[in-house]
Amino acid sequence: MITCYLRYVLDPCKLAEFEYYGKLWIPLVERFGGQHHGYFLPSEGANNIALAMFSFPSLAEYERYRQDSMNDAECLAAFQYAQDTRCILSYERSFFRPVFAQDCATNPAKPAGLTAK
Repeated sequence: MITCYLRYVLDPCKLAEFEYYGKLWIPLVERFGGQHHGYFLPSEGANNIALAMFSFPSLAEYERYRQDSMNDAECLAAFQYAQDTRCILSYERSFFRPVFAQDCATNPAKPAGLTAK
């Protein structure tokens, strides 16, 4: 599994527009086989930073989603909405290998050479 972490720099005067944009994308990612973990909007601290995370079973499936989303009418409309409203000033994307609570249910293998303290 791979998790895409998005960090957005927003126009702080357009948070409502960005929230709407996020609500457009959650079901779209899920329709393409991803698991969306949500959008995280500013609350305390910086008023122009938001985050989003979603996972796909593999990098190949994420890449297929990216490719297919470029030809999907609803995805293109969401992209256009962000462009028209200019709610997103910039964003960066990073990828991670997640460890979830269900991964703790099994007895994890200790890495070779690791000693208990």
